[in-house]
Amino acid sequence: MVHMIEKKSDLLARVKRIAGQVAAVERGLERDAGCADILHLVAAVRGAVNGLLDEIVVDHLHEHVAKPGLSDAERSTGAEELMTVIRRYVK
Repeated sequence: MVHMIEKKSDLLARVKRIAGQVAAVERGLERDAGCADILHLVAAVRGAVNGLLDEIVVDHLHEHVAKPGLSDAERSTGAEELMTVIRRYVK
């Protein structure tokens, strides 16, 4: 999709930051960090992943559901894709 290609470098940068945060969790566990420290690290990872998910969901909504000129079939497909992700996420 063109809209994802346009944001590719920004999205990859966010994913790399998330990978760094996950690595920090791993390092914390390996060095027997306290549970409060690990909780803060995991909360940061969760926040970063939620932010990434939010950005992609909003982009998908704008490009595949709400964009003017889409056919009813395209809107339906876009909405179904979004519902599938939301159902997985809220479980």
